[in-house]
Amino acid sequence: MRSALRHTLRTAAVGTAALGLVLFGAGAASAHVTVSATTTVAGSYTVLTVSVPHGCDGSGTTSVAISMPEQIIAVTPTINQGWDVEKKMEKLDTPVDNGHGGQYTERVDQVVYTAKDPLPEGFRDAFELSLKLPEEVGAKLVFPAIQKCEKGETPWTEVTEEGADEPEHPAPFIVLTAAEGAAPTAVPTESTAPSAAPVIAPSQVSADSAASSDSGGSGVVGWLGLVLGAIGAAAGVTALVRSRKTS
Repeated sequence: MRSALRHTLRTAAVGTAALGLVLFGAGAASAHVTVSATTTVAGSYTVLTVSVPHGCDGSGTTSVAISMPEQIIAVTPTINQGWDVEKKMEKLDTPVDNGHGGQYTERVDQVVYTAKDPLPEGFRDAFELSLKLPEEVGAKLVFPAIQKCEKGETPWTEVTEEGADEPEHPAPFIVLTAAEGAAPTAVPTESTAPSAAPVIAPSQVSADSAASSDSGGSGVVGWLGLVLGAIGAAAGVTALVRSRKTS
């Protein structure tokens, strides 16, 4: 009986260990630096949240440098109390209208968060970036990130290709979408366009008037014929009565 009990305990221990390895593997595979957005609608303002879920092979995180796509010009990082933040700029070859009567002569190339104290392994943090999205629906915006740690670093810079397996260190990205309920401008058709009043030619008016006159004259003649016929019938009856009295 003791032998059977020991066998059962060993089997349970092996199964628990195997399940632990599976769960650990699933957690490690999904524990990437990621980006999410309050909206992905093209041309809109959004707030990106870049999440850092772990360190580098057990070492605490000391900084995260987030690169901006070339289409992004201006970025407003949110202050994080545990980190210093810096915007690294890049000069533009051609100035860009800023929408307020001025021009951008440089763009934000990177936003770098540096930890005041290293973020320990097993803890996460997140950084928020406010910006305007480009107008191109369907565009894929990639935000490569370099995570530096007390020992080593992890480059989250590998672009995920459509239809291919996810790389070991995928770069965070979003895809721009169209606004919900957006529809093309309606074009008036024969069924929706207002109909024009029919145009009547003068000749048609004359013909209609003549027809009305003709129909009126025919009616008068008919009524006169009926009256005369009735008078004639009455006269004939009177003559017949007189002739019988005379005879």
